[in-house]
Amino acid sequence: AVGFFAPAALLSAISPVVVKIRLASLDDTGTVVGSYSAVGTAGAIAGTFVTGFVLLAAFPTRPIVTAVGGLLVAVGLVMWRRRSDTAGIASVIVTAALAGLLLAADGPCDVETTYHCAVVTADANRPTGRVLVLDGVRNSYVDLAEPTHLEFRYVQLIADVIDTVAPPGPVRAVSVGGGALTLPTYLAVTRPGTTNVALEIDRPLIELVEAEFGIDRSVMVIAGDARLSMSDLAADGADVVIGDAFSGLSVPWHLTTAEFVEDIDRVLDDDGFYVMNVIDHGEHQLVRAVVATLQGAFEHVAMFAPESYVAGSAGGNFVVVASHGGIDVLAIEMAIAERDGIEIGLAGPPLAAFVDGARPLTDDFAPADQLLGAP
Repeated sequence: AVGFFAPAALLSAISPVVVKIRLASLDDTGTVVGSYSAVGTAGAIAGTFVTGFVLLAAFPTRPIVTAVGGLLVAVGLVMWRRRSDTAGIASVIVTAALAGLLLAADGPCDVETTYHCAVVTADANRPTGRVLVLDGVRNSYVDLAEPTHLEFRYVQLIADVIDTVAPPGPVRAVSVGGGALTLPTYLAVTRPGTTNVALEIDRPLIELVEAEFGIDRSVMVIAGDARLSMSDLAADGADVVIGDAFSGLSVPWHLTTAEFVEDIDRVLDDDGFYVMNVIDHGEHQLVRAVVATLQGAFEHVAMFAPESYVAGSAGGNFVVVASHGGIDVLAIEMAIAERDGIEIGLAGPPLAAFVDGARPLTDDFAPADQLLGAP
């Protein structure tokens, strides 16, 4: 009410007042009202497209609102000096006061990037634990003193897969999605000499992570859309590709399709594997479609999740593994059991029954947001 109703009321009063001033005769009603209606419509269309496709793509919202407020103050001052009316000075005072409140108030974000409202919080149970929260969702966890500590269940599961499938020693890893770089840092510590490349679209988020968490110098972060960045990577240059990119709770649609999977396959060497994190609930239409897509590109696909997820009574993080070599599901399940994990593995006919004829995702058909089930 304070931030929007008062300025909206003032701005909406402009057109009627201007029409009244311009309307000298009822004979001119159509011309005057029509011209201002046309101008207002053109301004609304321009404002929508410029804001949605230019300003929001280039700047956070607070500077945009502040700049627009400042512009309104400046226009109000000019009009007030020219007309010396009380309405002009009133609009200036109200707009200036609201802009001042906006600048003085603390926003909900530590950093507002083009893509996220980012917040870093401390873990009350671990003094050195830090959580990266993006748009209200816990995205990453890092223990500053013990980077091998993996807090999130799905991250532990991905580590189980890598530690079981990949041979001992350093690996060549590519991460689709950076976040707080939990897994690249884990691999750098547990497998010295590992080549780590992280593809992260959000440059300000990278800067926040570097400031709050630190970035292992062996991790090379490429700022840009992961699909475009992946196409620039050399063929047969990775032992493992980790898919952990999210927009809210959904994997960005263009990072789920068969065309992107083909590029991942190109980057992986013959013995390499792709491990992907997918969140889904309800009828699990998204994860079933993701598995079907991977089955179309790789000879071997397996999925790991708690039994309640597989049965459909619950939902959350599913980890899917794809490779041209074999996937030792039993060995991965043993690694899960050693840390008292609850996930089970599906491959072969049981996984086919879970997929149940789901349609693979392609660039022409990838409704990831619509397929994602509600929690």
